Amino acid sequence: MTVSIYLAHLNPVTNAHVEIIEELKKESNVMVMPVIFLKNDIEINSGSFPFRFEIRKKMLEAVFGSSIEVSKNYTFRAPFWRYLPPLLSPVSWGLRKQILEGVPKDYFTYTGDKAEGIMLKIYRLNPKIGVRKSVSASSVKNKLYDSARGKNTTWKDDIPSKVVEIIKQHWDVVEKYANVEDETTRIAGMKFPKDGYWSK
Repeated sequence: MTVSIYLAHLNPVTNAHVEIIEELKKESNVMVMPVIFLKNDIEINSGSFPFRFEIRKKMLEAVFGSSIEVSKNYTFRAPFWRYLPPLLSPVSWGLRKQILEGVPKDYFTYTGDKAEGIMLKIYRLNPKIGVRKSVSASSVKNKLYDSARGKNTTWKDDIPSKVVEIIKQHWDVVEKYANVEDETTRIAGMKFPKDGYWSK
């Protein structure tokens, strides 16, 4: 059976992510790859990427159990500037090889972003471009932060109930990043942590 690779931030896992994965499961085996940023083998988190990989994996498994595979293949290692410019950087092609490690030949990658789809096509990652969902993880994350600052928000409406419970268990993470500046930088349409961008 075809394998669909879903490359995503999943910070946090939302109802929109669940809808996408359920659609992919109808026609393929699903391998989800939450993006990871490492510096000296330690995951870097920030306002844009508050939940570490293990928490996001726990969110996915709470919803899908063993019906999907969660992979660490989508991992960037500091210094992150080495991945740019896209296509010209040998390190960026190394990331492509890493993403496909252990993946059968019959696969496609999924994205809801047309620009990202073009990039995936250039990298020969067999993209399938879906329809972008109306509620983004960024807007849900902003609601989480507003809630941590004492405002009434509807963040629970956008997240599966099992994931809501996991977020409550890690509410200290939400409070931490709700009250600090977001230490990320956007380069070539992608966000990278500032910590580790230039140095190992």
